[in-house]
Amino acid sequence: MGRPYSQDLRERVVEAAATTSRRQAAARFGVGVATSIRWMAALTTTGTVAARPQGRARRSKLDPHEAFLRGLIDAKDDITLEEMRARLRDEHDLTVGLGTLWTFLDARDLTYKKRQHTPPSRIDRT
Repeated sequence: MGRPYSQDLRERVVEAAATTSRRQAAARFGVGVATSIRWMAALTTTGTVAARPQGRARRSKLDPHEAFLRGLIDAKDDITLEEMRARLRDEHDLTVGLGTLWTFLDARDLTYKKRQHTPPSRIDRT
């Protein structure tokens, strides 16, 4: 997918189209005639020629289950991802991958590194 035209170019085309024809303004700045016409129409209807946001909003199928997952973590703070997946599958009939679950929790700062308990070193620091 291509990138939108810059705001500066949009404003220059609209300024030129206000004094000349839309076709001449399009030819002068190297944009499509339909683009110039659309920008002028947008200016008259909305008052701006700003680009619309690109891409989709990022959503997760776990969004409706966030409260449930937070409850699991509150009840047992050292719960594993596999245990969460099993509870989601059993109680909500929802199958998710480990990566999906981890990404969801990481985006909400609900992950932490679990370290194995190791005995202290017998030698001094180096």
